Amino acid sequence: MKRMIFLYAGALAAAAFAVQWLEYRYAARALTGEIYIAVLAVAFVGLGIWAGMRLTPRTVRGPFERNRAAIDSLGLTPRECEILGLLASGQSNKELARTLGISPNTVKTHVARLFEKLEVGGRIQAIEKARWLALIE
Repeated sequence: MKRMIFLYAGALAAAAFAVQWLEYRYAARALTGEIYIAVLAVAFVGLGIWAGMRLTPRTVRGPFERNRAAIDSLGLTPRECEILGLLASGQSNKELARTLGISPNTVKTHVARLFEKLEVGGRIQAIEKARWLALIE
């Protein structure tokens, strides 16, 4: 019984191998152009990635320095600079007030003045402009 099972299993495996081999031969003949194009595309993608990594200079950033000229031209106070840095952390007015030890109304006043001086309409715009002007990291 075991011998028959092994014979049938071997014959089935040989038939499956033959079918796969014939299918490969057909695909290799029928799709020759597509296979070569795919291999070339993969090679050029690899070459592009390698060249990009080799030719792109790696910039080493030094410590962050605030743009003093922008701070002076906008007329920002040290407290407003501090609040601007804390705005980027995503804290609410109440959390800012707790962190700085001042009232929430004072925080609102500082934030409103920051919006006026930066000429923006909201927190996200203020953070984006402050990063663009190198006022915060």
